[in-house]
Amino acid sequence: MDSTQNHQIEVALSTSCLFPPSVPETFSTAVDLGYDSVEVMITGNALSQEPHDLLELVQKFQIPISAIHAPTLLLTQQVWGRAWNKMQMAAKMTNDVGANVIVAHPPFRWQKAYAKNFVEGVREISQAEGVKIAVENMYPWSAAGQEVEMYAPHWDPTRFDYDWMTWDFSHAAAARVDSLEFVKKIGDRLGHVHLTDGSGDKVMDEHLMPGYGSQPVAETLEYLAEKKWNGVVCAEISTKGKSAALRDEMLYETLQFAHRHLGRS
Repeated sequence: MDSTQNHQIEVALSTSCLFPPSVPETFSTAVDLGYDSVEVMITGNALSQEPHDLLELVQKFQIPISAIHAPTLLLTQQVWGRAWNKMQMAAKMTNDVGANVIVAHPPFRWQKAYAKNFVEGVREISQAEGVKIAVENMYPWSAAGQEVEMYAPHWDPTRFDYDWMTWDFSHAAAARVDSLEFVKKIGDRLGHVHLTDGSGDKVMDEHLMPGYGSQPVAETLEYLAEKKWNGVVCAEISTKGKSAALRDEMLYETLQFAHRHLGRS
């Protein structure tokens, strides 16, 4: 008997997969396609910021929220005010909606005070609120052919003593690193996975469907299944500019990819 048969890794759908992001439609789509849970990215959309409204969607669609993505993107800098306030509110929301993990980007290099104590600050909030804050791997930016470090203390979370990390395959492609190698390096500190891909030919992240880029996505999922990893793999692919029908085809193919390589099909 396959040793992974009795251990199923959940597959979630991120609200970022629907463009423009639609929280209710993400819940509906996740149920229709057979996803296990939803990851809510906090944006300027009021619904994404309200635990009560999110819990109503959980009840309506009978699907849980497994992760909250803190508003730490460049485009969400105005959401929830100052940097540490974002993390505190994300932690509270995570508890309020019954999620398991917060996905957080590292600070931008101009957020000097925030970056200075980031590793310790993340740990303090995580322990105080009883939630996992999984810092996501990012990538160096490029300007005029030169690498530009946009994140502090660094885009690579494995250089620091974070308790938890999120691994994103598209970001790994943009950084030109091998995901399987890094996931093995992270080990038990892996708290969350963003299922996507990238060619490695672009200076920014592409969020391709898994299997459409250069990253060893299949091999990494198989490794996690073999290790009986205790976490959630969340689809985070770009469907911008696609019709609803084509978008759903892409999301279903992504789910099937995950199931196949996690030993669930």
